[in-house]
Amino acid sequence: MKRRNGLVLALGIAVLAAGGCGVRSSGVITGSSPPSGVADPAAGTTLYLVADGRLEATTRPGPAMSRADALRLLAIGPTAEERARGLGSEVPPEAVPFAVSTRPPGRVLVSTSMPAADLSGTAVEQIVCTVAAGTPDARATVQLLGRDPVPRRCAGG
Repeated sequence: MKRRNGLVLALGIAVLAAGGCGVRSSGVITGSSPPSGVADPAAGTTLYLVADGRLEATTRPGPAMSRADALRLLAIGPTAEERARGLGSEVPPEAVPFAVSTRPPGRVLVSTSMPAADLSGTAVEQIVCTVAAGTPDARATVQLLGRDPVPRRCAGG
């Protein structure tokens, strides 16, 4: 009998504990917007390299990377396969690391580790187009800090 009473008492406590945990039901709770951006890891990263003095878009396979990392790849230069296709880069290694920020949305500010005024016009266009390719709508205006006071849009490619 004692055992049965103990079992009933334990069961009663368990029912009370489960039903009285203090959490009340509520309606739908909305939060902020879901994450956005690149969702396809196979999409790669678009870089603008130079062939015969003109910009040419090329995509490096793999997960998409940050704009600063894409600019670092410009300074490293083309892969062996890209060189075999006649592609090069005028962005010098001294430009690394890059700092890239977006203020306000749609306008990207880029700074280099060397005086931006020392970059060739082609190097500036490579930077502008590579940064613009890394934006969701690929139409960002890019201002290279320390170079031009006016933001640019990609005109090459």
